Amino acid sequence: MMRFLVLSVLALLQLPILFQPVLAQERSAAIETVAKQLYMVEAKTGTVLLAVNENQAFPPASLAKLMTVEVVLSALERGEITEQTMFPVTEYAWRNGGAPSGTTTMFAALNSQVPVIDLIRGVVIQNANDGCIILAEGIGGSEAQFATRMTARAKDLGLGRSTFGNATGLPGAQSFTTARDLVELSRHIHRTYPQYYPLYAQPDFEWNKIFQRNKNPLLSLGIGVDGLGAGYAEGAGYAAVASVERDGTRLFLALGGLENDRERLDEARRLLDWGLSAFETKILFQAGEVIGQASVYGGQARYIDLVAKEPIDIYVPTDNPERLTGRIVYKWPLRAPVAEGQGVGSLRIFSGDRLVREVDLFTSQPVATGSLSSRATDALLELMFFWL
Repeated sequence: MMRFLVLSVLALLQLPILFQPVLAQERSAAIETVAKQLYMVEAKTGTVLLAVNENQAFPPASLAKLMTVEVVLSALERGEITEQTMFPVTEYAWRNGGAPSGTTTMFAALNSQVPVIDLIRGVVIQNANDGCIILAEGIGGSEAQFATRMTARAKDLGLGRSTFGNATGLPGAQSFTTARDLVELSRHIHRTYPQYYPLYAQPDFEWNKIFQRNKNPLLSLGIGVDGLGAGYAEGAGYAAVASVERDGTRLFLALGGLENDRERLDEARRLLDWGLSAFETKILFQAGEVIGQASVYGGQARYIDLVAKEPIDIYVPTDNPERLTGRIVYKWPLRAPVAEGQGVGSLRIFSGDRLVREVDLFTSQPVATGSLSSRATDALLELMFFWL
């Protein structure tokens, strides 16, 4: 098991106190990419394997459909709709997303009624723009109102850099996202809706007597990709979000700014192969193992042990698994009384200067309020820090 050498660093009044663990300093193997935006994460540990302009906004194009599907699945989960709820195919949906639009479509017939589950299949498997608009109108009343709901839902999920102007990602509306938000959204869909996620890998779907194969080009890579999608926006280039699972390891990758479809496929294959072959999982701390200490103000004890509730593991390069640093971060002063199991901070793990994982930390024991004299001493120390 790898161990941290923990060094404490004083901080001013309300600033975090940092503990600087130090491990081997040899440089780990890196990989170059032609993608302008990129974010790749190992699913179980949440370890960030590669990040390039991961918070830089770009138009999602068809990848906006990931958010459309999430809003629909969330409505299903809450009982707002059911799989068999029927939505009408309006002229607006038919003209702007159906056969007359000349875009990817499930060919839903004008004025027909389509069950929600088949609309989801059309969107996920056939990349159907008419399916998106029909769902948007059925749930939101209009596509514009549904897009507002998409943006609000994104914010609820912590995807603060994503906004959506329509349900399809088609040009003409202001929609933006980031590689990081796309990965986090994809991880959320995979984790929260396991009964629907396999639709992303379904090879084909037939509707209105028209048979179509899955529109996701990444499924053909032959390396185990089982979702999620691809997109293109003029001026921003080709983008994709992929998830791959091999021997119990799952990776999520978002990349954007590629020149063409071939470059997108080649880069996705190369990066996913690298992520699956050049890393391994290492345990840093077991659940409940003491990771460090926090100082307590006004308590019967001056320090309290900090632990994690789950084992802390990380996905590290196989050729150099020790190029890591860690910091325990919390706000000082931590005031007594402190309860056992109280969340007080986090452990931030870095590879170089890049944050690769953050884990919540909790107190391992209670600390009661101290005596009057001990509180007075701590108050004096706090005053000294303030003046410093």
